Amino acid sequence: MQLQQLASNILGMNKTPSPQAIQAWIQLHRTQRQLLSTVETALKSQDLPALDWYDVLLELHKAKGDGLRQFEIGEKILLNKHNLSRLIDRLEKNLLVERHQCSEDGRGNRIKITSEGSSMVKAMWPVYSQAIQQNFAAKLTEEEAQTLSELLAKILPAAQ
Repeated sequence: MQLQQLASNILGMNKTPSPQAIQAWIQLHRTQRQLLSTVETALKSQDLPALDWYDVLLELHKAKGDGLRQFEIGEKILLNKHNLSRLIDRLEKNLLVERHQCSEDGRGNRIKITSEGSSMVKAMWPVYSQAIQQNFAAKLTEEEAQTLSELLAKILPAAQ
C-alpha cells in the first residue's frame, strides 16, 4: 500500500484533492504573492511604508478614538500576524500610534492611532487603491469579481 493511501486510511481521510483543486490552490497562492508584491513595490516607489503598516493603521483608524487591544488588531488585519508587537513598536516610534493603559485590564494596552497615523493612511490609500485597480480590478468584470468573492467566501469560514 502506498504511503499516501496508508496515511489517508489511518487518518480517516479517504479523499485527496483533485488535480483541478490542486491547480486552483497553487494559482491562489501565486496570485496572492504576486499581487502583494506589486502593492509593496508601488508603496516603496512613493517612499511610503510597507503594506502591513497600512493594514494595522487602517484598523485603528476604523476603531476611531477607542483604539484596539493588540489581540483585536491581530484578529482584524489581513496580513500575517507574526511580529505584530514589533510592528506596533515601529509605528509608535514613528509617532503613528500611541499605547494607552487599558481600563478593562490594567496590564494591557489599547493602541490608538495618532493624527500622523491617520494622515499616513490617507497618503497610502491612493497608491494602494491604484495598485488594486491596475493589477486586479481592471482584469475582472464586476460580475467576475463578485463570483470570485462568493467562491472565496465559501472557503473562508471553513478555514477559520
